[in-house]
Amino acid sequence: MPRDALEDSDAFISEVCWHYFINEMTQAEVAKLMGVTRLRVNQAIQKARARNMVRIEIDSPFLPRIEAQQALCRVLGVTKALVAPANRDAYDYHRAVGAALASYLIDTLREGAWRRIGVSWGVTIECAVRRLPFISHPDIEVVSMLGGTTRGTAFNSFSIASSLAERFGSNYSLLAAPVYLSERVDRAAFLSQELFEEHFAKLETLDAAVMTASDVSPRSFLVANGLPSEVTPKMLTDAGAIGDVLGRFLDRDGRPIRHPIDARTVGVSIETVARIPLKIMAAAGPHKVEIIRAAARAGLIDTLVTDDVTADLLIAGAANEETT
Repeated sequence: MPRDALEDSDAFISEVCWHYFINEMTQAEVAKLMGVTRLRVNQAIQKARARNMVRIEIDSPFLPRIEAQQALCRVLGVTKALVAPANRDAYDYHRAVGAALASYLIDTLREGAWRRIGVSWGVTIECAVRRLPFISHPDIEVVSMLGGTTRGTAFNSFSIASSLAERFGSNYSLLAAPVYLSERVDRAAFLSQELFEEHFAKLETLDAAVMTASDVSPRSFLVANGLPSEVTPKMLTDAGAIGDVLGRFLDRDGRPIRHPIDARTVGVSIETVARIPLKIMAAAGPHKVEIIRAAARAGLIDTLVTDDVTADLLIAGAANEETT
């Protein structure tokens, strides 16, 4: 394709707008990153506005990443992958993926196929919620998939389900319990209460699940704020953990580790998650590559939303495995 035609394409304009509006880069920074002049960047932004491509979200933000998306589907065995362009000079593994997840949710909700959506919690999902417009889907119910933490920073794990429901104009069902019970509490007796039985019954009827994942390090909100005081990250890694999905710590093959903390988790089981018709994983960052791969091996991802930094590492890692 001639260069002038390429720079007039929706793919080029979408990527320029993604970096400018979502990654909050200057026009000069976008020009340097993409190897074009600042004039070309300015013209692309003007064309986007003229074509009504720039609203709350950006139309077709994933077009420039089709090749990487196809490669991710192949190496991970997932049905769909969405790769958002990240700001590599000031890398934030939550912002671009959160915006991409918001765009995907808006597009999917237009199809009207969901009635009950399960949701995890995490900073990436919080970023997505902040990007969502207020829309009206009163027939949808948002169901939290695990308990929450009682400490942390400004991020509130219990507010994700209610905040998402507020954006959707829908109802929500909150799992108002800690993510991990204390050693002295009988989990079966605790969950036998009527309100919990009703909630867990809903988890068996989800149309879709929105999840994230993290490693076993202080970068994980769960590790930093949710682990019981008597459980250390080293104990988990010694048991084979490389990260968690929905508070369940997994090994490299995607199997729950053999550790007492698994039996203390207040949340949906891995087996139930695997049966949900559409499992959406939003996660990015070099430290999350292994847990993303493990979750895919466990059958916990149908649609992966990530960024190009993480996609490159996932694809390269798979290529290395094929050659060894």
